[in-house]
Amino acid sequence: MKVNYYLNFDGDAADAFHFYKAIFGGEFMAFLKMNETPDANKLTEDEQNRTLHIALPIAEGVILMGSDILPSMGHQFKPGNNMYISLHPESRKEADRLYNGLSIDGAVEMELQDTFWGAYYGSFTDKYGVKWMINFDENRS
Repeated sequence: MKVNYYLNFDGDAADAFHFYKAIFGGEFMAFLKMNETPDANKLTEDEQNRTLHIALPIAEGVILMGSDILPSMGHQFKPGNNMYISLHPESRKEADRLYNGLSIDGAVEMELQDTFWGAYYGSFTDKYGVKWMINFDENRS
């Protein structure tokens, strides 16, 4: 299983990741804007220009990932709540096991489900306040 760090920002994810890129070097593995989503027309103009997902390898086997929050979806940015542990299991079965176990008595953000970007994904805060993402992508396992 791969483990990565996922950071949330309030409209400045792209700026932050360009800064990190200047320090760590390398190239972005992914850089998608919110206007590339199927429901982009439901977002404000500002939100359409926000970062949906960005990924930068920073060390051997370590990828720093991030995105911007969407205030129109009820997201609230607070320093301290902007980091997730992103787990990338090697099977759907393992994704289910991790999600079902870690989310017990927690607060689900997004149920584990197939997504438009092709992954089986869910996110939640566990009962201890730790934020998690489970992302199984059979094309990248």
